[in-house]
Amino acid sequence: MRRFVLIALLTLFLAPGLAHAVTPDEMLKDPVLEARARNLSQELRCMVCQNQSIDDSEAPLAKDIRLLVRERLVQGDSDKQVLDFLVARYGEFVLLKPPFQVQTLLLWGLSPLALLIGIGALFLMARRRKTVIPETTALTPEEQRRLTGIAAADSPRPLIKP
Repeated sequence: MRRFVLIALLTLFLAPGLAHAVTPDEMLKDPVLEARARNLSQELRCMVCQNQSIDDSEAPLAKDIRLLVRERLVQGDSDKQVLDFLVARYGEFVLLKPPFQVQTLLLWGLSPLALLIGIGALFLMARRRKTVIPETTALTPEEQRRLTGIAAADSPRPLIKP
């Protein structure tokens, strides 16, 4: 029962994130053009939210860009022409997946480099942490006598004397 309630709560909280911000008044009547517009909208970054596509964002600027994409498609632009127009207008930052170029080399290479550095650091820490466990030896008679004395001193005394 607990598992069912947990799954239901997670679904309830995650469901709003799955909704798209495109409103019916923005949609094109031609389903082919609308599908192209939706695909392009998922490739473009919302300049306000910055971590969402314009397809998911409810920001007014995202709506303006969605309308601009649809307007360009109705005028007969290809997908590449629409993307080129938006890159010329807003810069490559508008693309959620920037192209691999010299300018974006750091952007593409930083994540794998950070991962390799982290793995290397963990490996070095694990090597340094290795401790050698010495072999156990038997107690000497002197150590055995001292241990017995300590144990006898710490043993509980009866409350009632016999």
